[in-house]
Amino acid sequence: MKKYWSNIPLLALIATNIIPLWGALFFDWDAFYIVLLYWAENLAVGFYTILKITFVKVPRPAEHLGKLFVILFFIIHYGGFMAVHGLFVLVLFKKSGGEFLSGNTWPCFLVFVQLLLNVIKQAYSLMTVPMKYALAGLFLSHGVSFVDNFLLKREFALASPDKLMGSPYPRLVVMHFAIIVGAFFTFAVGSPVALLVILVVLKTALDTKLHLREHGKIQAAKNNLLPWKGLNQSG
Repeated sequence: MKKYWSNIPLLALIATNIIPLWGALFFDWDAFYIVLLYWAENLAVGFYTILKITFVKVPRPAEHLGKLFVILFFIIHYGGFMAVHGLFVLVLFKKSGGEFLSGNTWPCFLVFVQLLLNVIKQAYSLMTVPMKYALAGLFLSHGVSFVDNFLLKREFALASPDKLMGSPYPRLVVMHFAIIVGAFFTFAVGSPVALLVILVVLKTALDTKLHLREHGKIQAAKNNLLPWKGLNQSG
């Protein structure tokens, strides 16, 4: 029973990755809708990264100000990355729908946050009702992992704001590359279901591998700390 519960985040991850396959087979989702959904999933990754940085333990109260700086920097940097990539997806599939920074722009680097919000608004308006349910499922899946792994299994005790801030990028870069390559192929040949299925399967396999690697490293770090904790308690 304990082993079953420990696999819930992974099972939820796999289940939500099957949703685009269901959409491609039964709701005629083409490459654009699947790529857009995968782009939107990275919003969930960013959202829970901010929550993780918020909950991470710091040794001194003054370091909470440092966490605030890290969160603000992450919102601007990650938000800019997401905004540019989202805009690229919309332009690639000719779904841009006009200017994204018309009128008054926000000052300095906050313009990236403004661009991201405008891209999100445009992307959400293009989503069908089943896609919105799928997006909610993706947020729920990452939420299950956040609660189970980060909070209940106390991964926050081994995390640091700096490491958490950088943690989404390796997954983001590899996934974006895979999605863009897959999108080009499906876009070029008319989004056949077979290629969309391959894209979904590859993305699911990548997600599973990265999930197991990330939490495997954390579990190994915990195991390495156990002897020291035992010595401290016996002393």
